[in-house]
Amino acid sequence: MAQHFLLSREARSLSLKTIYQNGEEAARDTFKRIRWEATGGEPVCPVCGCVESKAIKNRPTFRCLGCNKQYTATSGTIFASRKMSYTDLLAAICIFVNSVKGISALQLSRDLDCQHKTAFVLCHKLREALAAEIANEALGGEIEIDGAYFGGHIRPANNKANRVDRRRVENQTGKRRVVLALRERAGRTHTFVANSEAEGVAIASAVARNGSVFYADEASHWDALSANLVAHRINHSEAYSYGGGVHTNQVESFFSRLRLMVAGQHHHVSPQYLYQYANHAAWLEDHRRRSNGANAFALLGGALNHPVSPVWKGYWQRNVK
Repeated sequence: MAQHFLLSREARSLSLKTIYQNGEEAARDTFKRIRWEATGGEPVCPVCGCVESKAIKNRPTFRCLGCNKQYTATSGTIFASRKMSYTDLLAAICIFVNSVKGISALQLSRDLDCQHKTAFVLCHKLREALAAEIANEALGGEIEIDGAYFGGHIRPANNKANRVDRRRVENQTGKRRVVLALRERAGRTHTFVANSEAEGVAIASAVARNGSVFYADEASHWDALSANLVAHRINHSEAYSYGGGVHTNQVESFFSRLRLMVAGQHHHVSPQYLYQYANHAAWLEDHRRRSNGANAFALLGGALNHPVSPVWKGYWQRNVK
């Protein structure tokens, strides 16, 4: 029997041991090489674009000879105003991509010996950067569509006499959301957060290219897909797959990962940031057959090409509700 890729040596191309053995200078060179790939790692001013600079003695900082501004390899990126060392940032990315079911901020804070607040914001910055890979992309080809509900749990009262019907609207918390996933069989997984699974019909019509073919389950709200799109249906009470490739197994695989992430790692996810966790699970699912080193450097490249986040920069300094 052939060995599974994830068990092979090729899947392990980056390790924490290597990162810390190589030290701070090597980690900084990695950031420079990926940030300024077009110039072979030579610094480029993020303010004026000048390629002429002078290194400041005893500091990992450059002074632009054009505009006289000081900058580093993370200036103007999602890591701007960081306090972590380059080694710890690279290690955090390695841990992040190695955690195939996600990682909680508490666990990452223990691994890196930093505050929970630092780990929380860092994880969300990485999730924002990885989601930018497919932002505003249209979907095409064969697409599986489905939805799953998260959050809004109502704890039953201790005494049976005080328990209420948790299915009724007046007894619900209003925090329950549905993650809608549209997974291309030969491409990427796109996720959206909505209040109802039926909203997926309008989303599918808006993001799918002409000629796309959809696969959905037997839920009645997917009947509307056939009005404007080509749609095949699978009744899961009868079978998990029909002949001719009629199934939703790939999108169900994504939801399996997301459920394990939410229930097993985070335990509670705010509806405000549910989209971040859905994007994280989709990225992990799409790149599951790529080595951890390739994933880490791809994520680092995306983060270094992502501008400063208006959501996560200064998150704890603001009066966040």
